[in-house]
Amino acid sequence: MTSFIDRVQIKVSGGDGGSGISSFRREKFIPLGGPDGGDGGRGGDVYVRGDFNLATLLDYTYRDKWAAERGDHGSGNNKTGRSGEDIVLPVPPGTIVRDVETGEVLGEVLADGDQILVAKGGRGGKGNAFFATPTHQSPREWQPGEEGIARTVELELKLIADVGLVGQPNAGKSTLLSVISAAHPKIADYPFTTLSPNLGVVPLSDHRSFVVADIPGIIEGAHEGKGLGLQFLRHIERTRILAFLIPVDSMDWQVEYDGLRSEISSYSAELASTPHCVVFTKMDLLGELEPPPIDAPEAFGVYALSAAGRLGLDEVLGAFWSKLLDLRKAAQVQAANAVLP
Repeated sequence: MTSFIDRVQIKVSGGDGGSGISSFRREKFIPLGGPDGGDGGRGGDVYVRGDFNLATLLDYTYRDKWAAERGDHGSGNNKTGRSGEDIVLPVPPGTIVRDVETGEVLGEVLADGDQILVAKGGRGGKGNAFFATPTHQSPREWQPGEEGIARTVELELKLIADVGLVGQPNAGKSTLLSVISAAHPKIADYPFTTLSPNLGVVPLSDHRSFVVADIPGIIEGAHEGKGLGLQFLRHIERTRILAFLIPVDSMDWQVEYDGLRSEISSYSAELASTPHCVVFTKMDLLGELEPPPIDAPEAFGVYALSAAGRLGLDEVLGAFWSKLLDLRKAAQVQAANAVLP
């Protein structure tokens, strides 16, 4: 199984520009020709580009140095040197690119084909033909090529999913994902079975589908990095809705729900405002599908299911889809209003 790698550091270098040249025409019957030194070619650039075929940054753990080609030097007869080839580094959509030294965010790859320049190549130097003037007809000046930009960048992948399954270890997230999609996350009866996020595509009728993320379990203090804390919280930042999973055999349903909400609010107020619902799991233990009483006034719904018994799934998935449609329509209206005069 491919490892999930969500943060790497790599060194990137734009190609150096080629130098210009000092040269003079030497032709038959023209012993003292004018300057004809050409310019150097520019160095290649380094880009990061989104590729929807990728789901991990694993390749960059095998190679951490990338340098674009340098430009060729200029030559006589006013010939400009060949420019260096660019390098394009493919990454999964959802990748943030950051300069390690300064902490500056260079850009964010959100969709397939999105491209960010991370290391610009150096400019080619001018040859002596560039410096010729009516009063300075035989210049010998030329310029060296500029060095390309070199920096260490951090690539950080944040999953993009429609629904994020939120819950403590063994809340039933992985079991639910395995039942509603073709994903095969690791499932066991001990905490932190899920050590990295899993994505699954949930198919519905009429060619409808949405993406669900099963995230590592959250515990008290997760916003401070306890357990798998920050790894968990980074990956739910991009989900459109959250589903708080609470196993019906939990000691106190209200305390568990309030604890999950508190951890998310402590990490990010924006994340806490993400639409969410409550889903009680393992309802087969009670032999019914009526959700237990819980105080969750901000939730758009409270549901109950048994993933193992395949019970209550249609209602929950239908609720997910309905909410996603509402959010999509609201986004379209907002976009339309933004372009109005």
